Amino acid sequence: MSMTTPEPRRSKHLLDLDNPPPRATAKTERSLTRVQQWVMSILAVSTVAHLAGGLIVAALYLDDIREGAAEGLMVIAGIMMVLGIVLGRLIHRAHPLSWWLVLGVLPTLIGLWLLHR
Repeated sequence: MSMTTPEPRRSKHLLDLDNPPPRATAKTERSLTRVQQWVMSILAVSTVAHLAGGLIVAALYLDDIREGAAEGLMVIAGIMMVLGIVLGRLIHRAHPLSWWLVLGVLPTLIGLWLLHR
């Protein structure tokens, strides 16, 4: 009868160098890339949307120094939003021209409605 000392129990949360975790496969690499694309495009479009919203708020509180200055800022907000949507589509490697660009005109329409109501 030989007496052997029992192996100490390893905690499951620690890395076992004798049994390393499996390497990432091509499928997990693709899904990680997909998640990164979505995060980046959402950040880009929401940042540009905040810029467009700021231009609209600035146009609404603008003291009319020149005629049409507020409307000009509204148009610039719409152009910025269209460019933001194009950027989001390019991040996904999609064709930049699509029906989603119609949403880029929405800040201009809402701003003009608020300005002239």
